[in-house]
Amino acid sequence: MSWNKLLQPDLILEGSVLNLTPEILQRYGLKGMVLDVDETLVPMKVASASAQLQQWVKEIRQVATLYLVSNNLNQTRISGIARSLNLPYYLGAAKPSRRKLKAALAAMNLPERQVAMVGDRLFTDILAGNRLGMFTILVEPIIHTDVMTSSFHPLRNFEVWVSEFLGASITHKRHRLPKVNKASGTKI
Repeated sequence: MSWNKLLQPDLILEGSVLNLTPEILQRYGLKGMVLDVDETLVPMKVASASAQLQQWVKEIRQVATLYLVSNNLNQTRISGIARSLNLPYYLGAAKPSRRKLKAALAAMNLPERQVAMVGDRLFTDILAGNRLGMFTILVEPIIHTDVMTSSFHPLRNFEVWVSEFLGASITHKRHRLPKVNKASGTKI
């Protein structure tokens, strides 16, 4: 598989993971999600899930099986986040290694193409998911406002630049999803 295909997300979501709805998962035939933790679900150094994230997980669980897979090695922090969301997890994944993603897929008992790898990083989350044939979703990082603004994320900016240099379409191919009226199910 070429580098541009390995680094190309199947879906680029504007905004954070909280913009990922059950309707979007259903539209793509997704029945499971492997979620990165740091800056995908919570800002760095935050040790528990926000009430908003907990509500999002509750809604998503109605249509998909969820698993956390983090590169972070901090057992106390990652287990605390997993407990606050009542989700199973793996830490120390060393993504783009596929080992712990394969373990999560086996635990979910779903085929790769029905499971999304959701994350904020191209060279870890998206690359790992694409290497396994998963559906990959790139989200904007959730960054603590005391640390930096969302427009200043040097590592992510470098990854986007390199990915585009290698032929992936990251900034020019943002998928703007129509908003859906939850009551009627119609597009707004």
